[in-house]
Amino acid sequence: MGPLNSLRIIELGQLIAGPFCGQVLADFGAEVIKVEPPKGGDPMRQWGRSGEDGAPVWWSVIARGKRSLTLDLRTPEGQQVLRDLVATADVLIENFRPGTMERWGLGYDVLSEINPRLVMARVSGFGQDGPYADRAGFASVCEAMGGLRYLSGYPDRPPVRVGLSLGDTMAGMNAAMGVLLALQRRHTTGRGQVVDSSIYESVLGLTEALIAEYDAGGHIRERHGSTLPGIAPSNAYPTGDGREMIIGANQDNVFRRLCEVMGTPEMADDPRYATHRARGEHAEELDARIADWTSQHPADEMISALAAAGVPVGLAYTAREMMADPHFAARESIVRVEDPKSGKTLAMQNVFPRLSESPGAVRALGPELGEATETILRDLLGYTDDRIAMLRDAGII
Repeated sequence: MGPLNSLRIIELGQLIAGPFCGQVLADFGAEVIKVEPPKGGDPMRQWGRSGEDGAPVWWSVIARGKRSLTLDLRTPEGQQVLRDLVATADVLIENFRPGTMERWGLGYDVLSEINPRLVMARVSGFGQDGPYADRAGFASVCEAMGGLRYLSGYPDRPPVRVGLSLGDTMAGMNAAMGVLLALQRRHTTGRGQVVDSSIYESVLGLTEALIAEYDAGGHIRERHGSTLPGIAPSNAYPTGDGREMIIGANQDNVFRRLCEVMGTPEMADDPRYATHRARGEHAEELDARIADWTSQHPADEMISALAAAGVPVGLAYTAREMMADPHFAARESIVRVEDPKSGKTLAMQNVFPRLSESPGAVRALGPELGEATETILRDLLGYTDDRIAMLRDAGII
């Protein structure tokens, strides 16, 4: 039994940011009713790489554990169905452009009159207010304005993007955290509130002391490729068998252990490398010496020796290495979920974080479009079969 199993969530979000918030809450037991347009559903159903059957698999992950209800929110009838749902819910998640819910007569002022205990999580590119609130806010742009893009890549090339939708995911994660904070507050006040989670601020929140460094000393952080300025050795190094190995040995005692494994213990006392600051000043030549050593040995041999010596080390994993790694297997970091359509299983990342007394679980793959519509309307809202048929015939559900 997950810690959120008493909660009912209505998820209106599409694509990544809002649905990731719903995924996190569903993983820990919340009943998540995903509301989708009747024709086509969430565009996320078509995103990402396909499996052997030709169907995209990302949907199976981001919609896992949810129930699908189709509903046309652009119609007065669909809007009324949503109001009826809100009366039964604890949380509503939406990630439309700010103002959309209000145009539909579904703003928080209206919904909180129906259900004063409702927590409404609003995920957007630039937040619910301010001069940029009305702008379309895809993660690529918001990551740039939040400071991530300028720092990503090499100094002699244009900024690069991380190979994940990091801004969207972080905004969804922050929305989930905000929901839990608002629910905790509701325990004492009995009232819900709005959680405003923007993508650009979610990225901005990851930028450490970037703002303070500029304010205090006029410093602008720049791109440094696979290193951080003044931090050495901490880089990717080539191995003798063509792999990429990450070593982080920037602390004095850890660097000494690295030198011993390399067979060059005298390096630890070399004035160029003996202190944290000295290593940072001579990072390029130090990295070259380490790379010369790593390139002469196979990765597994070096990893075993360095790990045994207490030096942080690891390979740059792809999904293939993750699924073969015994540590991932021992901790069940990757879980297989049954697919009732194919009779097979699909591997995906497990629930995180881990709770010792009330852990979460992946209960099911992403649902078929509208598969729970009639059940929810009949059992939860008490709609009659005639009313359900009318809504279906009118294309509302």
